[in-house]
Amino acid sequence: QVQLVESGGGLVQAGDSLRLSCAASGRTFSSHVMGWFRQAPGKEREFVAAISRSGGSTLYADSVKGRFTISRDNTKNTVNLQMNSLKPEDTAVYYCGGRLSLGISYVSQEYAYWGQGTQVTVSS
Repeated sequence: QVQLVESGGGLVQAGDSLRLSCAASGRTFSSHVMGWFRQAPGKEREFVAAISRSGGSTLYADSVKGRFTISRDNTKNTVNLQMNSLKPEDTAVYYCGGRLSLGISYVSQEYAYWGQGTQVTVSS
């Protein structure tokens, strides 16, 4: 089992950058595909980015492609989301998810482990 704790959210202006981090406990972190999802008020949770177990493969939602970068450090049990050129529509609670599987997925129901979320607010 993996326990996840997100950090790094905050209030920023449009065009600014933020770096989210997700710290994982447990000895099986490197066996998990990791993903970032977000949920805005009144909306369903949506996929943002995912990274393979080795970090060699990544997947992004079209809405963040070219602006966000997901990375992981299996020696530190962390996964990060670098967010640049932030827009007001990026405002949401961001969640880190873990999937004990070989393949990357953009489907939230396929992730078994979740953190508590961190709020990102982008003002115009």
